[in-house]
Amino acid sequence: MTTTNLPAAAVAPRGARLGLTLRLAVRELRAGLRGFHVFMACLALGVMAIAGVGSFARSLEDGLAGEGRPILGGDLAFSLVQREAGPGERAFLDRQGRVSAAATMRAMARTVDGRATLVELKAVDDAYPLYGTLATAPDGDLRRLLAARDGVYGAVADPDLLARLDVAPGGKLRVGGADIEIRAVLKSEPDKLAGGIPFGPRLLLGTEALRATGLLQPGSVVRWHYRVRLAGDASDRAVKAAADRARAELPDAGWEIRTRANASPQLGRNIERLTEYLTLVGLTALLVGGVGVANAVKHYLDRKRDVIATLKTLGATGSRIFAIYLVQVLVLALAGTAIGLVAGAALPFAIAAAFRSVLPIPIAPAIHPGELALAAVYGLAIAAAFALWPLGRAHDVPVSALFRDEVAPVPRWPRRRYIAGVTITGAALAALAVALAYDRRIAAMFVVAAAAVFVALRLIAWLLMGLARRAPRPRSTLLRLVIANIHRPGALTPTVVLSLGLGLALLVTLTLIDGNLRRQFAEALPDRAPSFYFVDIQDAEADRFDAFVRARAPDAKLERVPMLRGRIVSARGVKAEDLHPPESAAWVLQSDRGITSGPQIPAGSRVVAGEWWPPDYRGPPLVSFEAKVADGLGLKIRDPVVINVLGRNVTATIANLRAVDWQTLGINFVMVLSPDALRGAPHAHIATLTYPGGATPAAEIALLKAAADAFPGVTIVRVKEALDAVAKIVLDLTLAIRGASAVALLAAVLVLGGALATGHRHRVYDAVVLRTLGATRLRLTGSYALEYLLLGAATALFGVAAGSLAAAFVVTNVMSFKFVWLPGPAAASALAALALTVAFGLIGTFSALGRKPARVLRHL
Repeated sequence: MTTTNLPAAAVAPRGARLGLTLRLAVRELRAGLRGFHVFMACLALGVMAIAGVGSFARSLEDGLAGEGRPILGGDLAFSLVQREAGPGERAFLDRQGRVSAAATMRAMARTVDGRATLVELKAVDDAYPLYGTLATAPDGDLRRLLAARDGVYGAVADPDLLARLDVAPGGKLRVGGADIEIRAVLKSEPDKLAGGIPFGPRLLLGTEALRATGLLQPGSVVRWHYRVRLAGDASDRAVKAAADRARAELPDAGWEIRTRANASPQLGRNIERLTEYLTLVGLTALLVGGVGVANAVKHYLDRKRDVIATLKTLGATGSRIFAIYLVQVLVLALAGTAIGLVAGAALPFAIAAAFRSVLPIPIAPAIHPGELALAAVYGLAIAAAFALWPLGRAHDVPVSALFRDEVAPVPRWPRRRYIAGVTITGAALAALAVALAYDRRIAAMFVVAAAAVFVALRLIAWLLMGLARRAPRPRSTLLRLVIANIHRPGALTPTVVLSLGLGLALLVTLTLIDGNLRRQFAEALPDRAPSFYFVDIQDAEADRFDAFVRARAPDAKLERVPMLRGRIVSARGVKAEDLHPPESAAWVLQSDRGITSGPQIPAGSRVVAGEWWPPDYRGPPLVSFEAKVADGLGLKIRDPVVINVLGRNVTATIANLRAVDWQTLGINFVMVLSPDALRGAPHAHIATLTYPGGATPAAEIALLKAAADAFPGVTIVRVKEALDAVAKIVLDLTLAIRGASAVALLAAVLVLGGALATGHRHRVYDAVVLRTLGATRLRLTGSYALEYLLLGAATALFGVAAGSLAAAFVVTNVMSFKFVWLPGPAAASALAALALTVAFGLIGTFSALGRKPARVLRHL
C-alpha cells in the first residue's frame, strides 16, 4: 500500500470508497475473532431469550386458539351464577344448536370413617362433552359410569382425591346428603383449562346426582355453564353473530358469554403478562450484554492502535476509520444475532418434545417470523447503541494521541453525530420496549430503572477513582499499588463496576422477589389470618352453625356475613365492556364478584371518601366501593353502578369509598350494598374462624371433620390449603422467570470475564515491569486480589441496595404483598459476586505472572 492510495480513494466515487471500506474491513476480520467471542455470546444469549420467550408464548397462544372448542367445551359458553337458565333463556340456547349444561361448585366429600376434604364438584349432563374427549381408567361410557345403580349415583374422581381420602374405585363417598360411588379415575378433562384456580381435586358426577346431594340451595355459590355447539362447521362470524344475538335478545340475563376464540381469557392474560416479564428479563440480558459489546469494541480498538495509526498516516479519514470498524461490528453482530435467533426459534420445539406430556396447556410449536424479527431488532439495536460510542471516539483522535494512549489516554467525547446516534438508538429501543409491552407502565418503569442504574454505576466508578486519586499515600507498597491500579490510566474500575453491578442488581432483585413469594405463601400467614372459610351457610341454619362452632372453638373469633354473587353491568353510565380500565382494576369486570349488604363497615375496611350510611337507612340502594378499584374504573362519589344479581339489575349510587386491608385474608368485598338493596333476594352466608395465635393442625382437622358431618351442605376451606394451591401456581411461574434470568446472569458472568480480559495486556506489562524491579509473585497476586476485592465490595454494596429497592417496588406495587428484606439471600448474592470477581481477576493475573519478562520487554 503506498502513501497515495488512501488520499486518492478519498476523492473516488462513493461506490469505490464503499468497496475499499468493505475490503479493508474483511481483511481485518481475516485475522480472527479474538476479543469478540464475549461480544457474540452476549448478543446470542440475549436474542435467544427474547426470541425464545416470544416464540414459546405465541406457540401457547396458537395452541389455545387451535384447541378453543375443546377447552371451552363448545363454540360458545354462557355462564350464570347462583341460578339456572330460565325457560326463555334455555329456549334461546336450544335454538342456536346442541346444548350441554354443567354445574360447578366447591363442596365437602366425606368417607364413612369421618375423613373429609374439599373437592371441586362438576356435574354434567348426557350431552357432555360436546368437543374433546374425557379419559378415564378404566375406560367406559361416561353416562353409564355416572348413572344411578340401586339408588347410588356414580362419579369419576381425580387421583389426588383418592389419595387424600385413601379410597379406591368401588369405594363410596358422602357428598351433601347423598352417597356417591367412585367408579373410575379421571385421567384427562377436555375443558379443564376453562375453569379457575382449583382449591381441591375434581369430582365429576351427573346433574341428577348433584340435585340428590341437596347442595343446590338458594344462595349457594354454584355456576351453571351452558355450552353450545353450532350446527355444521360454524365460522367465526357465525359464532360472533350468535353471541351478539344473545346480548341483543336477552340483555338482562347477566350471563358471561365466551366464544371459542377466548376460551380461557384469564389464562390468555396470564400468558401475556408472563411473556412481558420474561421479555423484560431478556432485555436485561441484552443490556448486560451491551456492556460486553462496548468492552469488546473498546478492547478491539485498543489492540488495533498500530493499524489505525498506520491507516491515518497513509491518509485515511476519521470517517473511513469509523466505517471500517463499524462494518466489522455489524457483521459480528449479525452473526451473534443469527445464532440467538436459531436457538430461540428452536426453543418451542424443544419444550414441546420434552414436556408435551406434562404441560397442562396445549402448545403448537412453529416458526414465528414476527417474534424473531423483533428479537433481531433488539439485538442489533443494542449492539449499535453500545458500539457507536467507542467507535465514534476513534474518529477525531490524531496519530500522536493514538500512540500516546498506551500510557496517557486523552479523555474525549465522540463527535455530536455519534452521540446523537447513540441517543436516537437508545430512545428507539426504549420506545419499542414500552410500545410492545402488555403493561406499558411496568415497561416504562423498567426503562427508567435501567437508565438510572447505568448512570448510577458510572457515577460510582468515577467516585471510586476520585477517592483513590485523592487518598493519602500509604507506606505499604502493596496498598500504594492497589490504590494506583484503581485510578490509573486504563484502569478496569469503570468496566468492572458496570459489568458486576448490573448482574448483581438483577440477581439480588430476583432472589428477594422469590424469597418474598415463598415467605408470603409458605411461611408468613398474617397473625390475624383466619384458619377457615365456611361458604354456603344457609340462612335457616346460620344461628345453629354459629352455636356449633362457638361450642367447639370458644376462644376463636367467628365472623359471618350474607353473600351473593353479582356482575357489574355498567358504571357511571358506561357499559362494562366499554370501560377499558387499567389491569389493576380490570379484573373486577371479568367475572362475577362476591357482594354483601349490611349496616356496618366491614372489619378490615375504613372509609376514605364519602360517608357510611346510617344503621337504619331505608332509602334507594347505595354502594360502598373499594377505593383503588373505584379509581381504576374512574368512579367518584354519587356515580351510578348497575349490578346484575340473580338475573335482576340493581342500580346503586356510590355513597363512599373504602380502603381495604386484603392481606388479613378476612371477609371483605369490593362492593358492599346498603341493607335494603338486596331485600328478598335468596342468599347464603360466608364465615371465617380465626384462632388467636393460630391453631394446631390436629385442632383444625378435628373441627373440619365435625363441621363436615354436622353441616354437609357447608363448604369448608382451610386457608392454609387454599394458599398452598395458589402458592404452587405462583412459585411454578417463578421457575420460568428464574430460568430466563439465568440467561441474564450468564451474560453478566461473560461480560465480567470479558471486562477483566480487556485489561490483560496491561496486567502483563505491569507484572513484567514490577517483577523486573523485584516484586514477588506473592506480592503481586495479593495486590491484584485486594484490588478486585475492593472493587467488588463497593459494587456489591450498590448491587444489593439497587436490587433491594427494585424487589421492594415489584413486591409492593406489582404483586401487592408486604416486602420483607431478607439479609441472608442478599448477602449470599453479594458474596458470590465478590468471589466471582476475585476468581476471574486472579485467573487472568496468574496468566500474566506466567509470561516470560524477556519476550514481553522486547515488544515494549
